[in-house]
Amino acid sequence: MSICPKNKSSKGRRDRRRANWKMSAPTLVKCSKCGELMMPHRVCKSCGSYNKKEIIPQD
Repeated sequence: MSICPKNKSSKGRRDRRRANWKMSAPTLVKCSKCGELMMPHRVCKSCGSYNKKEIIPQD
């Protein structure tokens, strides 16, 4: 058996509930080593460093 709603939800109430499903832009910070934009708490894709330490050696 599935759950059946007791009363009909109006279009306004339904749409107000769905209004919070919008996407947000990702947070970006500058890399402390090279200054490139990157996501926080992740290894920088351009220089391979994290917290001013080289994690991935670059050629």
